[in-house]
This record gives sequence, C-alpha cells and structure tokens, in this order.
Amino acid sequence: MSYGFLDIAITPSVRAAQAEMGADAIWSDFRGHREFDQFTKNETAFIGERDGFYMASVSETGWPYVQHRGGPRGFLKVLDDRTLAFADYRGNRQYISTGNLVANDRACLILMDYPNRARLKIYVHVEKLALDDEPAMTELVTDSVYRAKLERIFRLRLVSFDWNCQQHITPRFTQDEVVAAVQPLRDRMAQLEAENAELRAKIG
Repeated sequence: MSYGFLDIAITPSVRAAQAEMGADAIWSDFRGHREFDQFTKNETAFIGERDGFYMASVSETGWPYVQHRGGPRGFLKVLDDRTLAFADYRGNRQYISTGNLVANDRACLILMDYPNRARLKIYVHVEKLALDDEPAMTELVTDSVYRAKLERIFRLRLVSFDWNCQQHITPRFTQDEVVAAVQPLRDRMAQLEAENAELRAKIG
C-alpha cells in the first residue's frame, strides 16, 4: 500500500531537495500500513473536537493562500469516511479562498491539537454550495446557537491524509481549556475558605 499523501506531495523538486539534504533514501520506496483514502474512527473523533483549522488554496497566478477557518467545536463535519463539510461564516469579505477554490478545487487542510501536540494534514477537492442547493446539508452543518452570518457551505472530498510528527509543536491552550484545568484548584480554594470561615466563627 503506497503512502498516499506523499504520492501527491513528493514532486521532482521535492525529491531534489530530499537528495540535497541526504534524506532521499528515507522516502524513495516508503510504504505505509494504513488506508489513506478513508477516515477511520480515530480521524473522525479528532476532527469532531476541532474548533478551527488552516486551509491552503492556490490562485490563478500561482500564489498560495492560507486562511484560518473557525467556528463552534465540531463545525467541520465528517459526513462519511471520504467526505467533510462545513458552514462558511462571514469574515472580512475578501473571499480569497472562495475565489481560489472556484478556479482550482484543490486544497490542503491542517488541523491542530496544540495541548496534545497532534497535527492532521488532509488533501481534498472542495465544492462550494449555496445555502439552498442542498437544504439537508445546510441544516446538518448549521449551528443555530452560533451567532455568525452563514454565507455558504463547503463540501470536501477526501484525497489523502497524513498524521504529522509532534516535533516543534508548542502546547497551547484555549480559554475554555485553561478554565477547566484550574477549576479543581478553584473548588479546593472555595472549600478551604469555607472551612476557615467556619473556624473563625467558632473562635469568635
């Protein structure tokens, strides 16, 4: 079974760079042991926990563009083992990614789990859908609680994915993660303060 992601990513110029750095032997005949053309339960769970990802597209001029896409946790939906979709909310209204993907439907996503130092890379073909193109799809990806202007739906067809190594990923934590981590300390402090107040009342 070929290592699908590298089959796409490794080009002649990439091979030349590997040779220059003495790494060409590592990847010259690499074979993996997993299917890379369908999501497993592991990828599905990982994707469902994300509240954002980075998406790279390329313009007609050949310039790459990387943009952060965000929303409520789990807004990037796994529809089946080869399909993703997400609601695209209004931002600065430049529409660079949207325009790029109309001209070239290829994109690469990078999903980060900073606390656990994990990174998932995904090659996809992207299809732009109007909100009334597929009402069932729109309903599925819409979060009625999230207060943002929904403009379109993107459906993503999986080509291949790869899990990156942990090296050089600095752990970072969201506000919610920090709150959850310190809550036991807050609870313990409140308990001790209550005990102190009770003791002072007895002494006084």
